Amino acid sequence: MGTPQLLNDVISVLLLLAPSAALLSLILAGVSLRREGTITFTIGGGFTKWMLWAIVFLTLQPLLSWFTLFRLAVPLPAEGIATGWLSNVQSDLSQFVHNFVVQRLVPTLAAFFVLTAVLDAAAGQHPLPSILAAMFMLGTQTTYSLLQSYNTGTQYATVDVLDSLWNHLVGTIMPIAAVLALVGAILNFATNKPFLRLVAVSLAMLTVSAIWKLVTSMM
Repeated sequence: MGTPQLLNDVISVLLLLAPSAALLSLILAGVSLRREGTITFTIGGGFTKWMLWAIVFLTLQPLLSWFTLFRLAVPLPAEGIATGWLSNVQSDLSQFVHNFVVQRLVPTLAAFFVLTAVLDAAAGQHPLPSILAAMFMLGTQTTYSLLQSYNTGTQYATVDVLDSLWNHLVGTIMPIAAVLALVGAILNFATNKPFLRLVAVSLAMLTVSAIWKLVTSMM
């Protein structure tokens, strides 16, 4: 007995909504980034959790192919959505996420983060966490496109995206962060504040790939 058409359509709707769920996960990652303090976020915290969910949703279909290796049939429908109202639901939800949430709501949230940065500075706190969270929120679509470009579509797509994201972090983001830490060290030195820690952080960020290779060679 074949799978009922309605069930196939429901599965198709869920699979087609996975990219929208990935976008929502990136937005929640940006909110968690500010909540965790940006610089001191913990592995396994809200930011890393939502980033991982974004990658999982983005590589959901290749990930499901692993069930066939466990002798579990995963019949993914290859046709479109035959049920009209389900097709409309999928289309409406996708447009809502892209047109309302990503294009209209996210810039507004980023603007509030900038306002929070101003209020943090007025209260004597550091405004950098709110500014970086706002920048991450504004780059949601760009981050999504970057993750999508790393998707190989194979059974290892999830870990391929994670590996490529790590290489991007080390090769692109870390040098920029090292320069910012060095600028902070210079400002601290000019204002007679502790600066050696920022210098050490800058050097560590520039050599994080070498440190990782050293750790793996010692195992």
